[in-house]
Amino acid sequence: MKVLLLANQPESTTRLKLFRSTLDELGFTTVVPTFGTRNWFSIASQSRDWIIKEQPDVVHLFNVPDIIYRKIPALKGKHFQKLIYDYRSPWGIEYQMNFGAPARVIAEHYERLLASHAEQITTVNNPLKEKVRTYANESVPVTVIPNYPKMDFSPGEEVIPDSSKPILFVGRVCKQEGIEKFIHAAQALPEHPFWIVGDGPFSWWYLRNKPENLTFFGWQKHEKVAEFIKNAGLCLIPRKENPLTPYSNDRSIWKLNEYLNLGKMVVASGISVEENRKNLQVVRPDDLVGTIRACANREPEPLTKGDYRFWEHNRNLIQEVYR
Repeated sequence: MKVLLLANQPESTTRLKLFRSTLDELGFTTVVPTFGTRNWFSIASQSRDWIIKEQPDVVHLFNVPDIIYRKIPALKGKHFQKLIYDYRSPWGIEYQMNFGAPARVIAEHYERLLASHAEQITTVNNPLKEKVRTYANESVPVTVIPNYPKMDFSPGEEVIPDSSKPILFVGRVCKQEGIEKFIHAAQALPEHPFWIVGDGPFSWWYLRNKPENLTFFGWQKHEKVAEFIKNAGLCLIPRKENPLTPYSNDRSIWKLNEYLNLGKMVVASGISVEENRKNLQVVRPDDLVGTIRACANREPEPLTKGDYRFWEHNRNLIQEVYR
């Protein structure tokens, strides 16, 4: 069976790459289109061209922005046979936050279009499952396949020369990920070292007046990120609460599961909880600094076999979706 995995930026779509590795292991033939552009009109046109050229059995598309894929259902039956819709983010709600209620109506129209033409729907957690279920026919299976790191995500032999047990932020340096709350925490707790591993187009602006106890490392290779996490004393997800909060939880946030799988104490705000996890404290944003102060020197609980969450645990679920 040939599967075409479709995302507008496949080179940076971790979920697509992990699906591909699992499908390759299961013996499927996988094709991942590349585009060389971020222009939506060009990606939409190239996506259709790839499907017509490859004639796959299955198109598995990873949502956001869904409008790019609006003409793909019309190709089903002639240029491919089955559609799998991966609903990994509520695009309509994101658009409402940025552009107002009319934008949500338009964006959710395309979410509904794709879900209604899918034979299978995959998603990352139960809140998103419940939301996408309202778009699809009752007979269409919706399978939760969480965003968990692979088993080989672990630090290498290199040791970062620091014994200060810093407070760590990993990810995109932007408002949505809570960079302002992180910097505020660093200012409020000058006795603790704070590290940022990640970057963003406006990181220079956010960090223009960073406190002396905050060190910015920029983007790092994924295997290097594991070394930073292992060296941290406390890991943060310092988001503000917003309409996305109910849909962002322990099953969908990559870095949260990377932190927890490496045995770190995690303090998070602006997210929700689907499953109680050892060493995870979810608090309101206003309580972030006080909780960091209380947890900064606390030892995490040792992990047992049942505490780990790995992508490989999704293998049987993925196989069942494709069966």
